[in-house]
Amino acid sequence: MEENPLITKALNFSVRIVNLYKCLREERHETVMSKQVLRSGTSIGANASEAIAAESNDDFVHKLTISLKEGNETKYWILLLHRTGYITDDEFSSLLADCQDLRKIIGSIISSTKRKKI
Repeated sequence: MEENPLITKALNFSVRIVNLYKCLREERHETVMSKQVLRSGTSIGANASEAIAAESNDDFVHKLTISLKEGNETKYWILLLHRTGYITDDEFSSLLADCQDLRKIIGSIISSTKRKKI
């Protein structure tokens, strides 16, 4: 079975988010934002995975749109964690770049799917 590049990227990002969550909780003693970034950051891939098994093109676009929204929320939490000093400049740059990549890919897939429908 061939791997889906979006799902692979999203899964890798989710692993990074889970590791960030553990670090924030255990080493940096942050308990609120860490839960939020964990929820939204792992939801990107979960919703993209659901989109793969969509029942229709509309359902596919809907699931990916949710995934994109979760990516937007994750970007917000990454920005906030950085501005409040919970993540370093290097962590911030790397996480933000990965998040932006996912958002760009998902947005592109949504746009091309909508164009094909017309």
